[in-house]
Amino acid sequence: MSTTVETGKKRTSSVRLIATSLTLFSMFFGAGNLIFPPMIGVEAGTSFLPAITGFLLGGVALPVLSIIVIALSGTDLRDLSNRGGRIFGVIFSCAVYLSIGAFYALPRTGAVSFSTAVSPLTGWTSTSVSVIFNALFFALAFYLSWKPGEIIDRLGKILTPLLLGLLTLLAIVSVFTFDSTPGAPSEQYASHPLTAGILSGYLTMDSLGGLAFGIIVVTSFTRTGGGIGAKTVKRTSIAATIAGGLLALVYLSLGLIGLKMPGAHAFDNGAELLSQASNLALGPFGQIAFGLIVVTACMTTAVGLLVATSEFFARLMPKIRYETWLAGFAIISFIIASAGLNKVLAVAGPIIGLLYPVAITIIFITIFTHPLRHITRCELAFKLAAWTASALSILATLQDLGIAAESIEGFIGWLPGHAESVAWVIPTILMAIIGLLIDFRLARSRN
Repeated sequence: MSTTVETGKKRTSSVRLIATSLTLFSMFFGAGNLIFPPMIGVEAGTSFLPAITGFLLGGVALPVLSIIVIALSGTDLRDLSNRGGRIFGVIFSCAVYLSIGAFYALPRTGAVSFSTAVSPLTGWTSTSVSVIFNALFFALAFYLSWKPGEIIDRLGKILTPLLLGLLTLLAIVSVFTFDSTPGAPSEQYASHPLTAGILSGYLTMDSLGGLAFGIIVVTSFTRTGGGIGAKTVKRTSIAATIAGGLLALVYLSLGLIGLKMPGAHAFDNGAELLSQASNLALGPFGQIAFGLIVVTACMTTAVGLLVATSEFFARLMPKIRYETWLAGFAIISFIIASAGLNKVLAVAGPIIGLLYPVAITIIFITIFTHPLRHITRCELAFKLAAWTASALSILATLQDLGIAAESIEGFIGWLPGHAESVAWVIPTILMAIIGLLIDFRLARSRN
């Protein structure tokens, strides 16, 4: 009898693990993630291998680590970032939710839908048509977000297998059908393909999403595992790794399509490229099916982001109702998305440059200091590292925007890695080490 019960528990545990892994994959894989890997295949050319390796590091490895960090800390993003100070915690967590919400990832869902489903099938590319489509798109997203209930979960369970199935079919047919010879890499991939690939991987925004939504995965396992502990961390890590493996396979397949598709250089973004690849590989029906599935994927992603972002700000400022936040973010997303996919992607650069150094710092400082938690909380190490990364990323972003560019160049231009946009790394590591030494000294003096 006991053996039967134990077998049943193991089976239930395995089913929950697989279900959580697939759910996490669907959370990471918004349809917007489709647009980046194909363009790496096009632009990297003969440097595809190091470029796609870098992309997988930035777009898969970091998101997986972000989930593990949340499991290790057992807190949500705001509590985790509060280790850098209460003001820092509020500002950083707000910036993350705005970037995965109305300032970038949300508008991207509408813009990708228009570029993938409407433009290739109808030939309509005007701003007025984009405005009409995005008005309808975000009006529906707003409606579904009002009381989402179980509809989004059901759509997701149907959508994810369909999307994965079509992508698998598209990738297999494309790889064995297309025979275009890879060209010379573009300027950014010619000299530093690995670094350029990592920076492109940032654009998925999944590392920030992992920090924001990781607590959902942890909570799922905690309810059946008796609280935060080694078992929960292990199961969360396994689920994150499985989801990351699926992401890696999808990204690699999409990159190969861009690498081998004839005439791929004629496209400005990955959405249009994949739509045409579907047409070439599977015919008009494949293009239509691909467009419809991507629109549905974008819709479920949009609803999830609207709900999560609105709930966060409603908790942060409870005097403003959830419905008010929801309406505001839907309207902002509609306005930005109507400008077109390329404009949305242009907005991403400054946001990524500002937030990712801080996010990466929080991820790694949490992982490296976790084994020391019984000796010291490493408060100063966390603060000095987070503040240093923040200061340097702000300066680099201002320079990229042309604000006091010459003065900033003189201040940070000498730092190693400045040309590759990673000048923050060495100073942040040094400040973390200094803070850690002080933390150890303070801990010893207390004892």
